Amino acid sequence: MAVTMKEVAERAGVSVATVSRVLNGTTYVAPEAAERINNAIKELGYSPNFFGRSLRKSETRIILAIVPGAESSFYNDVLTGMQDAASSRGYELIVGTSGNDTAKEQRLLSMLENRIVDAAVLLGSCMSPAEVTSYAEKYSIALACERIPGAEVLTVTVDDEVAALEAVRLIISKGHRKIGLVTAAGTAVSAVDRRIGYEKALLEAEITYREEYVYMGTYSFDSGVDAYKYFSKLIDPPSAIFCISDLLAAAILKSYASDTRNGHYFKVMGFDNIQLAELITPGLTTVSQPSYDIGYTVIEKVISRQSDKTNDSHNKHIKLPFKIIERESL
Repeated sequence: MAVTMKEVAERAGVSVATVSRVLNGTTYVAPEAAERINNAIKELGYSPNFFGRSLRKSETRIILAIVPGAESSFYNDVLTGMQDAASSRGYELIVGTSGNDTAKEQRLLSMLENRIVDAAVLLGSCMSPAEVTSYAEKYSIALACERIPGAEVLTVTVDDEVAALEAVRLIISKGHRKIGLVTAAGTAVSAVDRRIGYEKALLEAEITYREEYVYMGTYSFDSGVDAYKYFSKLIDPPSAIFCISDLLAAAILKSYASDTRNGHYFKVMGFDNIQLAELITPGLTTVSQPSYDIGYTVIEKVISRQSDKTNDSHNKHIKLPFKIIERESL
């Protein structure tokens, strides 16, 4: 039989209401009584029924994070920031993976309707602006890492277009005028923004845009390998390549190192500053996103909104600062 709150109260010598106040952190409880209650919880192995409490109070103090896929190490720091922000405010974080599938994403979001979670944060979404706005009008949701143009929802990212512009400006400052781009097809607006930044930097420097210098694949390591092969076969290949992720850039660097035919060497720049960027040889020059801060900030704002749901300012787009990390690859 599961231990009840009444049994905890009897063991601690307090009322059930006092146990409830300690569990919910709603009002002051004398330190001595709180200590007895916490000791009783440990001794009896009591586990609060969060779902039952949610039906009574219309809150669970649980936030859902939905990631597109589990393959990107960039999300690790974002989720760590989210977890730390949630824990510091008495919330729990659970994580679901959508696999870039709209139907699965919406099934996960049904946890809001069923009051299993208080809020949800999407680290990328396949839904349309209208669909996201519709959810935001009914529930507490937010976007992190990826924006959705036209969606009226709290969003926390970096300015991907400006970051890419600065990245390609740096490449040009090193004397390069034949600059390739490795990007990805799909629904990620960040990929589009980074391509726009790339094109703006070329235009600004009066460098002719060349369609053959743009390789569009996926975010996978294998796609980066394929990009290396593609550029290596060009009659007039680029001298430097800007990649929209560090994993793509690392694949190009590794491909050259393992090319037994003494293949074409490219200067390379990535985006994200994942741990691999520092570990790979040569070290990868990259745009560093404040991934931990993105996660921490979005949870901070979501929880703040829980107590003030009518404030429209919570639906703004917050852009956190990025920085460029120079290493040996450029």
